[in-house]
Amino acid sequence: MADGYTLAVQKGIRAALAADSDLTALVSSRIYDEPPQDVVFPYLRFNTIQANAFDTDTAQGALVDISLEAHSRSPSGRVEAAQIAEAVKAALHRQEASVTVTGYTLVELIFEAFYATRDNDGRGYTAVISLQAMLDTA
Repeated sequence: MADGYTLAVQKGIRAALAADSDLTALVSSRIYDEPPQDVVFPYLRFNTIQANAFDTDTAQGALVDISLEAHSRSPSGRVEAAQIAEAVKAALHRQEASVTVTGYTLVELIFEAFYATRDNDGRGYTAVISLQAMLDTA
């Protein structure tokens, strides 16, 4: 069985991020769906992924909203989290050719926004990054 929209786009985005040297200079290979218990900071994790139908009379498609979290616990945590968010933007915003979404055509990939906040425990910062992918069936 082929992957659905959300899993296919997550796999494609993860592969593109793991191949981006500017991002990996910040987080190494620490790009997770679910981070391990003994996670090393900083890291990037997938948060919400939601597919919304985006069909025409002749084709099926989806708009997929994706959010990622950049986690930092360095003394300059807000700065580091923002740097990770900017690296994600540089790697993905309108970079459809660098993202392979198996089984679908990636029509558009847009970086929408990010914000950084102090974690509830006061020990670090998290930047939440919002993206939207438009997919057609291949």
